[in-house]
Amino acid sequence: MDYNFIVIEGNIGAGKTSLSNKIASEFNAKLILEQFAENPFLPKFYKEPEKYSFPLEMSFLADRYNQLKNELSEQDLFKSFTISDYYFMKSLIFSKQTLQDDEYKLYSQFFHIIYNSLPKPDLYVYLHSDVEKLLENIKKRGRNYEQDITADYLLKIQNSYFSFFKQQQDLNFLVIDTNQIDFINDESDYSKICEVIFDTKCKKGLNRVII
Repeated sequence: MDYNFIVIEGNIGAGKTSLSNKIASEFNAKLILEQFAENPFLPKFYKEPEKYSFPLEMSFLADRYNQLKNELSEQDLFKSFTISDYYFMKSLIFSKQTLQDDEYKLYSQFFHIIYNSLPKPDLYVYLHSDVEKLLENIKKRGRNYEQDITADYLLKIQNSYFSFFKQQQDLNFLVIDTNQIDFINDESDYSKICEVIFDTKCKKGLNRVII
């Protein structure tokens, strides 16, 4: 194994949690899952985003930092590597779209104070799906508080991710186009995406693969 810490990221509905679960189970990896469902501000934010965006993003910032700091500082000698369905930079990407300019400036100051204290992933995988497919996936999984998510919001989040990738040259980013595969229900597609993740020789910066 070339990697000790792998991040599986993606837009809302991309399947990052499902893929992280499958890989952790098959490869005996330590699994870190974001605890977003327990955030009390999330349902309120989707209904009144302007009112609840700042407390939502600040609570996510604190929760993500505490979880990653605790999980990544505790090594499990019986696991082959660590895999997470999110990384701390997600906080900055989403807050850029949800906060007002003055709020984002304050939020960004808090973010950068603590960002450098966290370990960086050896490989950052981004699962790319078209907005239409994301909306289908969101509808299928049926979370009530997600049903008001719009295509415009998903597109803004997607653009923020790619802007982030272009700005960061010190990490290995692997963007996988998953529009033509179903790695959750099709084992052959799952094998294909695992092969890409573990066998692709990534260079620093942005690496793209279409399956």
